[in-house]
Amino acid sequence: MPYEITATRKRPQTFEDLAGQDFVSATLRASIASGRIAHAYLFSGPRGCGKTSTARILARSLNCEKGPSAEPCGICDSCLSITRGAAMDVIEIDGASNTSVENVRQIKDEVLFPPNSSKYKIYIIDEVHMLSNSAFNALLKTIEEPPPYIVFIFATTELHKVPATIKSRCQQFNFRLIPLDTIRERLVSAAADLGIRAEPDALLWIAREATGSLRDAYTLFDQVASFSDGKITADGIRDKLGLVGTERLGALIELCVQGDRPGALGMLDSILAGGVSVEQFTADAVSYVRSLLLIACGIEREALLGAPRSAYPPSVTSVLDAPRIERMLSGLFDLYRDMRYSVNPRFELELAVARLCAIRDYIPLTELSKTVVSLKAALSGGKAPGAAVVGVTFRDAMRAAGSEYAAQSEAPIAQSSVHEGNGTHPGGTGVAVPGTSREVEIPVQQVVDDGGKVDVGALRAGIIQAMGRNRMVLTTSLERSGDWKIEDGRLLVTCANAYDANTISSDASIISKKVLEIYGLALRVDARAVELPREVQTAPRDDDEGDDDGDDGPADPVEIVERVFRGRRIPSRQADGGVRHSSNDQ
Repeated sequence: MPYEITATRKRPQTFEDLAGQDFVSATLRASIASGRIAHAYLFSGPRGCGKTSTARILARSLNCEKGPSAEPCGICDSCLSITRGAAMDVIEIDGASNTSVENVRQIKDEVLFPPNSSKYKIYIIDEVHMLSNSAFNALLKTIEEPPPYIVFIFATTELHKVPATIKSRCQQFNFRLIPLDTIRERLVSAAADLGIRAEPDALLWIAREATGSLRDAYTLFDQVASFSDGKITADGIRDKLGLVGTERLGALIELCVQGDRPGALGMLDSILAGGVSVEQFTADAVSYVRSLLLIACGIEREALLGAPRSAYPPSVTSVLDAPRIERMLSGLFDLYRDMRYSVNPRFELELAVARLCAIRDYIPLTELSKTVVSLKAALSGGKAPGAAVVGVTFRDAMRAAGSEYAAQSEAPIAQSSVHEGNGTHPGGTGVAVPGTSREVEIPVQQVVDDGGKVDVGALRAGIIQAMGRNRMVLTTSLERSGDWKIEDGRLLVTCANAYDANTISSDASIISKKVLEIYGLALRVDARAVELPREVQTAPRDDDEGDDDGDDGPADPVEIVERVFRGRRIPSRQADGGVRHSSNDQ
């Protein structure tokens, strides 16, 4: 008897034999039993999940000599001929090789003739999405109003390529991927039929590699059985197919968790020297780390993990949490993408493994954010628990750092605060930090004493000096401002008029930043316009002086310019030797 592959030998012959397609089989059996047989069916789904097998079972059910019946006998001439593929009234067409409109016209001519010996003339068109648009259009009328003895069964793996006009004329059945446990049970049955002993781990690996396709699982099973000498083992599969194996992957990840770079890179070299390709190792590592992520999320079902729970050592699962495992998985995905354009894929893999050895030092962003928020709350305002201790410790550390840098640069130091750039603080001396581009700024005066009280006057003078000539309008408004107060984390600035208040409010963020940079105080600036007391002088004037009522400022416009732009008049000689005055900003 000639050899028959497992996929053909184990092809389902009844609806009960269909694996993982309970909805499809139940619906078709009910429709046949009730006599509600459609004239066109559309089966869609992934490869190897039973679409063509279901079409043949449906054909046998409709043309069985005892039917139509949901349970074909399988022994009559019609059932046997359909099983062998020799039935005259069941025509199987490959849509990939019969794409033209001429092939469809041939079908239109054939449907005019009734079946030879069966009840129905059935057309099974596989990969129907490969038909051309003209072929689909030529088939529309035939599908919509076929003769009563014609049944069309279409199968496709790409439903989105089938025109909507075809879909609307067919009953659609969506086939699903077959569960891992179901595939493993079918493999156990196939091994028993052949008298082959198989380890559960080996069959689990075959089922996982099939990715939901029973046909792919049978094909891989035949390949493994051909070199296993009657016994399928996980070690034999790894040796023959060049796989890494969960044990070696677990040992490698354990070394990475321990931070042992030499050991991890040495084990990686031994794995690659055993014939495992870089791409295969990366794929296996991604699958292994993905299983670690599922375990960290509380999922331990073996069918979902793809390997026994014992393959993941507690020394790894107890140390790594979900955010760090996500970081590892993201790095492996980046590795797989980068290898395509790398000078040497192995170098990319070694770099990725070296980075994985520092995974325990990785701080997730959420944890870092919480730390920064708590630290900010402890330092801001001095009201949080432990703020006083933190503040004293911080000041002592800064004084010590300032003394050290002053000794190196031979500059006098009062108290230090580090900032970026080349600018200096008001009244301070900038001292370069050795080996960096930063400076340590040493303010001459402090605004916060050891008791936490703020000298608002010194703060005001320092901020006005820090603004300087770069922001002349803002500096002028700050100089004209009244009293400054600190209340509830706010710096209240009293202004004489709305213009100054608006000017300060528009640049409030700049002032707050300066206060934080220079004095380490987190304050929100709030400028308010308050009418300040002033003396109103009334002087008699002549009726000829014009209509400048209400003008309290100086009458000379040059004097106004001098006051706003802080300039002074300088003499300028004209061509005729005369002298005039002009206001120029120095």
